[in-house]
Amino acid sequence: MRTLQNLLLAGIAPILFGGCSPFAVVNAVAPRDGVIERLDIAYGTDARHRLDVFLPSAPLADPTPVIVFFYGGAWQRGDRSDYSYVGRALATRGVIAVVPDYRVYPEVVFPGFVEDGALAVKWAQQNLLGEARQVRPVFLMGHSAGAHLAGMLALDRSYLQRAGADANRIAGFIGLSGPYDFRPLQSRTLKRIFGDPAPDSTQPVEFVTADAPPALLITGSADTTVVPQNTGRLAARLRDNRVAVTEIVYDGVGHARTIAAFSPLLAGDLDILERITRFVAPTAGHSGHVHPGRGRLRTDGVRFKDAG
Repeated sequence: MRTLQNLLLAGIAPILFGGCSPFAVVNAVAPRDGVIERLDIAYGTDARHRLDVFLPSAPLADPTPVIVFFYGGAWQRGDRSDYSYVGRALATRGVIAVVPDYRVYPEVVFPGFVEDGALAVKWAQQNLLGEARQVRPVFLMGHSAGAHLAGMLALDRSYLQRAGADANRIAGFIGLSGPYDFRPLQSRTLKRIFGDPAPDSTQPVEFVTADAPPALLITGSADTTVVPQNTGRLAARLRDNRVAVTEIVYDGVGHARTIAAFSPLLAGDLDILERITRFVAPTAGHSGHVHPGRGRLRTDGVRFKDAG
């Protein structure tokens, strides 16, 4: 098992698996039992404004948590279909998972992708209420550049407000190996995306207030792509503002491992999925904004519409 993990993370698996990408291999073995998939739903008008939803099929106590997950890709690439394994893993834990695409560079620069994320959150809030229209707690989660996007939405409420979403209904933020305080910029491409010099408005850490939602921040000590000090600085700023934050640094873990851990092939001894499940499981919301419901509802009774 350790050998297969290393091959997949190193990108060597395609040679051994008939040209399939590592994502294809991981998605092929991701659990499907107990998961309902609703794919290719429009949440806006652009070709990249599409999302997939992964729902638990079993009856669950409501309000069932919703996680909107934003993948990484240096704000320049990515496809939601590569992350089906993340949506399925969350759904098997009793979570409704939403995995959107969003526009990337060079089609847009900051804040275009953040504005897209706000539209996806608005869609989730409007379409995943449940049969009795209980308020489901909505959590924002991302990996790498996706953690930056989710962090901007969680900490700077103006994006959700302008999109017509309810910023007060964000129950928490989950960041995996995220860049939250990453100036000065060295890459020419990143300077084009964020500006040179990048202003305060591009950095999630600059928007921390006492009203910020609770946070679960996860990184690895061996991350050389997004150095773990990003997580440390954001966690410290949240603590300074008396915001509930759990900071986890896995010793010897690199950048890709924190998202690869959603796959049973690659999780190894990392308990990231378990920690996320515990973080979102309490249905009592933050600052009284999210209220627990009663009874049991089938999440396959969720009704939602295509925005296109």
